[in-house]
Amino acid sequence: MLQLTVRKVGNSLGMILPAEAVRELNLSEGDRLFLTKSPEGLRLTPYDPSFEKKMEIARKGMRKYRNALRELAK
Repeated sequence: MLQLTVRKVGNSLGMILPAEAVRELNLSEGDRLFLTKSPEGLRLTPYDPSFEKKMEIARKGMRKYRNALRELAK
């Protein structure tokens, strides 16, 4: 577990991520993080959860229409 300190940044509040967290999340300067609610509390992730949901729907459609998509690709 990593402990972060909230600091004043201009008129806002911010946190500095330790190098260990940056490596674990595979982040670079300018990357976006998403803070979402989960049953365990708040979750900070480097991916957009709504995009992930859309991709899962697309994967289901591709599995269902696999043969038709294969024919269309010819």
